[in-house]
Amino acid sequence: MDGSTNSLDDVSAESSTEFPDRLSLMEVRLQAQEDEITLLKSSLADALRKLRLHDQQIPLLKQQLIAVNPAAARVLNQSCYVDGFSKPCRLSSSSLDGFHHTSNSHVSNTAENGEGGAKTDCSHKPSTSDMCTQTEPWIPDHETVPLSLTRAAQSLSLEDALTESIPFADETPIELRREAEDADEVERGKDQTWSSIVEDAIQPTTIRTLQKQQSKGSEDSQGSCPQTPTSSSPAPPKEPTSSPHGGPLSPIREGEKMLVRRNSEKSKDSQEKTKQRLSKKAASSTNLLTRSPSLESRAKDLISSTGSQGSRRGTQSQSIKMFIRGRPITMYIPSNILNYEELKMDLPSQKLDLDWVYGYRGRDCRANLYLLPSGEAVYFIACVVVLYHITNQTQRHYRKHTDCVRCLAIHPDKVRVASGQTAGVDKDGKPLQPFVHIWDSKTLVTLQQIGLGTFERGVGALAFSSSDGGTLLCVIDDSNEHMLSVWDWNKNIKHVEVKSTNEAVLAVDFGPTDTNNIISCGKSHVYFWTMSAGTLTKKQGIFGKYKKPKFVLCFVFSLTGDVLTGDSEGNILTWGKSAADIKTLGKGAKETFQIMKQTRAHEGSVFTMCVLQGGAILSGGGKDRKIIRWSADLAPERECEISEKFGAVRTIADVDGEELLVGTTRNAILRGTFSDGFVAIVQGHVDEMWGLATHPTQNIFLSCGNDRQVCVWNAENHKLDWCTTLEESGLCADFSPNGAVVSVGLSTGRWVVLDLQTKEVVSDLTDGNEQLSVMRYSPDGSFLAVGSHDNFIYIYSVTEGGRRYTRFGKCTGHSSFITHLDWSKDGKYIMSNSGDYEILYWDVASGCKLLRNRFESKDREWASYTCVLGFHVMGVWLEGSDGTDINALCRSHSESMVAVADDFCKVHLFQYPCPKLKAPSYKYEGHGSHVTNVRFTHNDSHLLSMGGKDTCIFQWRVKGAGTGDHSKEHLASSSSICSSSSSTVNGT
Repeated sequence: MDGSTNSLDDVSAESSTEFPDRLSLMEVRLQAQEDEITLLKSSLADALRKLRLHDQQIPLLKQQLIAVNPAAARVLNQSCYVDGFSKPCRLSSSSLDGFHHTSNSHVSNTAENGEGGAKTDCSHKPSTSDMCTQTEPWIPDHETVPLSLTRAAQSLSLEDALTESIPFADETPIELRREAEDADEVERGKDQTWSSIVEDAIQPTTIRTLQKQQSKGSEDSQGSCPQTPTSSSPAPPKEPTSSPHGGPLSPIREGEKMLVRRNSEKSKDSQEKTKQRLSKKAASSTNLLTRSPSLESRAKDLISSTGSQGSRRGTQSQSIKMFIRGRPITMYIPSNILNYEELKMDLPSQKLDLDWVYGYRGRDCRANLYLLPSGEAVYFIACVVVLYHITNQTQRHYRKHTDCVRCLAIHPDKVRVASGQTAGVDKDGKPLQPFVHIWDSKTLVTLQQIGLGTFERGVGALAFSSSDGGTLLCVIDDSNEHMLSVWDWNKNIKHVEVKSTNEAVLAVDFGPTDTNNIISCGKSHVYFWTMSAGTLTKKQGIFGKYKKPKFVLCFVFSLTGDVLTGDSEGNILTWGKSAADIKTLGKGAKETFQIMKQTRAHEGSVFTMCVLQGGAILSGGGKDRKIIRWSADLAPERECEISEKFGAVRTIADVDGEELLVGTTRNAILRGTFSDGFVAIVQGHVDEMWGLATHPTQNIFLSCGNDRQVCVWNAENHKLDWCTTLEESGLCADFSPNGAVVSVGLSTGRWVVLDLQTKEVVSDLTDGNEQLSVMRYSPDGSFLAVGSHDNFIYIYSVTEGGRRYTRFGKCTGHSSFITHLDWSKDGKYIMSNSGDYEILYWDVASGCKLLRNRFESKDREWASYTCVLGFHVMGVWLEGSDGTDINALCRSHSESMVAVADDFCKVHLFQYPCPKLKAPSYKYEGHGSHVTNVRFTHNDSHLLSMGGKDTCIFQWRVKGAGTGDHSKEHLASSSSICSSSSSTVNGT
């Protein structure tokens, strides 16, 4: 990463640090409130279902009650008043719970207790319970019940009243309650990392346990306020207690299981807190009722959508929680994994080897293209120095740099190469130290590393000495003073170091005949340095009567020893030594370097110059994009103009006196002659890239980015097949399954469909007004899902081979922008991720319906896996990761490995699946910026990774097992691993 770009990014990041933290906290609180609302709905649904079941048993319960306690028959038909309402209500079966007692328990009339007894009993107001909660005043006609039995009955749950023949209701409210409790724990600031939650079933108890408790606890019987749960106004669940299910279970008489409401005794302070919490939840309930036309029908939908209780109980379902930025994310374990804790994560059996690098850094670097005697062109991009054989069309790569390469220098022997890099930062944002590597271009072996701990920010310019056989190396760093240092690179000894200038320095070189002479140029200056006795003396070039240019961009030495400079005014200036002007400078003035001649060369800047073997000079222009050949005395001989689509001329390398290599400002390398013109042999993007897609049947891939270019590449011959320019930035793309068209999502909500044969736009639509982040066709190509930053997923039906699109529906439910999505193998469901780390599932076939019970999707198979959040890829996240640390991932078609693109310039290769923390991986470096996307080719033979601001694409060769026929074997072994608790994942 170059320092200039990163500095802007750092400032932007620091200025917006506080806002995301507040936003994240608000999101956590909002999620907790949403969980409470969902819990309320689920609790109501559960209560309605249970009440329907119990109402069917009321006659039986009455008979059993009368048989046990005939005195209770008097109150069966009495009316009571619900708190706060004057409307009388009939006692339901649950109101009878307080009158069940043993035959030896004495019955006393409330009149014996008097008013005091009534006041004492009614002054105790029970707190809210998990299910339906209503309190009611004491009715004097009711008879008291033994206190021990009352307390035992108050701890019962609704499930305890069910008979064994009646199935339990859905446990979804319990799961939702746990998610709400987890959200509350996050708000209290608990430091949680990873936890495993096993959902336990609630078992009913028996009457014998209650009888034992009664016989042991001999407390005097006192009256208790009977309570009647109603379904018309359910209260929210109570605060989390020590029991994960809201209270212990208690027995009733053998053969009888009755509906009893749970109650707990709390202090007055806790009662006040409960009232405050009830008021808040009441508001949420009001909002819920206003949004829902029929709460009871919604409750029925919830019950039907949560699945059968029997299947849930039979599997003893498990879930795993991971935390990102303090937010819990629940992952459900698939059914075929019987022993999650015993799963072992190994390295994948495949590895990656860098096969090809697409791109060239010409937009902001100079003197970065040279031709070696071996026939290889040397240039750099990102952290890689590429050696490209222009005839054989093969590449080799020097990859020992840890950050972006900024400059190159070729030794006089034309074999050894010096390359300097920028400083960059580590994972924690701390600055790293730049250095220079000297290496052998034949063996790619590093010969020396110099300057570690000496240079600041980066290395801006390099030059080997020529008159002494390349013993010395001159380096100028990117510090404020642009320190100039001279090294004996072979011995790693620094001879001299001096402050150069506070202005930008663009080039440096030794004199061709004297090692003690050094020249540097840059913003508004040309300096002539003399090295003597371990010191450097600087003399500034005098422009005199000539206009001083804003930049002196390049210089060369003519065969006569003159210095020729090219500047931002379009002139070539010839410099020479002159006697001191005593009249102007006074006595003792030394000789100076002055302009001897000015030649008008180009319209706009002169970006580069090159001296040919015969003494002729080549110059490359900026604005006019011309390459001009000059004679030794600067008389123009020939010229040509390169195409506008390639940009201006950045640098020129001589091949054989006639043929030239030209690097351009739009990151292309051209090859040609003045007579035949120039063609591109290397091309690349010129701005940050995000969109990457691979063809379903061919070795073709597409890239798009902020430069508005859509490029289709051939991964076999490493050439750009074709390129088109759009009106807006392309951010995402996907090929249709038939391979005939490709859809590209743009930055304004617009998306286009391109025909690969005609290269024409066959469809042009717009969804919303915010940028699109993902395009994904269903496996059979009948649907297209468009994920947007407006939080929606738009679904289109596709006809006519991908050339006609009709809006089918819209998936609504995410609370943040869509980041990734995948289709199921049957093409009916979608899994999606969002910017607030949500995982949602959608039933597209049923009208883009949100599946509220994510548990049902745990065993669903996905046609692709690009979602960064999910059970099968949970292990790719490091502990303490920020939610944006991983930009993209991609599962191979063989389903044996998963590649990950992170924010720290690395590509990771994991085994698939990798559902456990600290899953091992192979890490690959080379990118100089955040890696924005990764994709496997159709046959998993190669992996493509895309850098963001380094504007390069790496093509990695997949080596080892996992491709071809072996992929099926790996899938079979993976299945056996998942279904066996004693097996381990194999890897090398």
